[in-house]
Amino acid sequence: MSFTVAITGRPNVGKSTLFNRLLEQRKAIVDNISGVTRDRQYGIADWNGKSFNVIDTGGFVPDSEDIFETEIRKQVKIAIDEANAIIFMTDVSTGITTLDESMAETLRRTTKPVFLVVNKVDNAERQLEATEFYSLGLDHIFFMSSMSGSGSGELLDALTELIPEEKSEEDETENELPRFAIIGQPNVGKSSLLNALIGKERTIVSDIAGTTRDTIHTHYNLFQKDFILIDTAGLRKKNKEKDDLEFYSVIRAVKAMDEADVCLLVLDAQNGITAQDVNIFSLAARKGKGIVLLVNKWDLVEKSTNTAKEYEKQLKEKIAPFTDVPVLFISAKEKTRILKGMEIALEVYANRHRRIATSKLNEVMLKAVEAYHAPVVRGHSVKIKYIMQLPTVVPSFAFFTNYPDDIKTPYRNYLENQLRGSFNFSGVPIRIFFRKK
Repeated sequence: MSFTVAITGRPNVGKSTLFNRLLEQRKAIVDNISGVTRDRQYGIADWNGKSFNVIDTGGFVPDSEDIFETEIRKQVKIAIDEANAIIFMTDVSTGITTLDESMAETLRRTTKPVFLVVNKVDNAERQLEATEFYSLGLDHIFFMSSMSGSGSGELLDALTELIPEEKSEEDETENELPRFAIIGQPNVGKSSLLNALIGKERTIVSDIAGTTRDTIHTHYNLFQKDFILIDTAGLRKKNKEKDDLEFYSVIRAVKAMDEADVCLLVLDAQNGITAQDVNIFSLAARKGKGIVLLVNKWDLVEKSTNTAKEYEKQLKEKIAPFTDVPVLFISAKEKTRILKGMEIALEVYANRHRRIATSKLNEVMLKAVEAYHAPVVRGHSVKIKYIMQLPTVVPSFAFFTNYPDDIKTPYRNYLENQLRGSFNFSGVPIRIFFRKK
């Protein structure tokens, strides 16, 4: 189950600060020039054992007042269409503006839960001033300071109450068809890849409110291959403003990731891997999905002897530390190597479901531990006695040891590299846990 929360509001009310607080990391660029957040920011928030996707709709740089208002209103509409819940941010220090009022009017019409957050409420006087926001007529209202974090717990409690209890990963049926999501930024050739695979043009989703905006699932069974393709390209019309398109595609990609077993991340060979691509990549890795990198439009790149090798090396530097990922150079237009891409995706799917016998695991990994011991901590030698694979969808391994809390990242990386060197987990994130024996 994927649950997505979109943060909306006019520029400079503190959306990015709240976003960073929910994700517990400084990810968005926070500055008080309005419209600083150009790139779509997205990530995963965890609270009381439940996790959900968070998307920051970003501010706008106004060319003129009315363009500005229509743009923001559009963003709110997208958030209403695509997200499961909406955080509508306002700022007590400026009071209610006309823009806030028109956004509230749009939001009052939706059946989705809307959480009105009055930000910058950091003293008793402002607490009193904030009561004027009740006049916006929204049910759930929270006074908080996203800078200091006061009031954020109540908001998170209310949000996570809406998220149904997760089915445990073991309950998920194993025998369903593999699901591959084609993800990536707009205009990298996702639709062309889908059309090349299926051999026919997909329907264009119209922009009329109420037409389906969901991801399209296609059952693919040709050449003895059988899987479901999840298409996130959705809106094909190129006359939409870039911002809208990007915002849609981000929410779509995040949703499609949740449904997929393997993500086919399509890159544009001419642009290389951008910060936004790395963002998408690390999100898929955090969600424990299999990943294949497809470098599209390879036919347009000038090549010499080592072009592909060099290109792959630079790609992997950008996505480090998780670099055990297949990279394939394709051309959707020329249909070059696209079937190979599906073969690799099926291999990655198999790797994600790989189960290693406990005896084999201990035989291989205890040798690796013998060859290079964990560093001594406070005079104690760290001993790893036993290893087992956990019954989870994402390949996860428990190492039983006398000092589980004292094993640091470099040694964890060493163990992961040994696992990858001995067993094929190409394209799949691995999780390692240290447990008290």
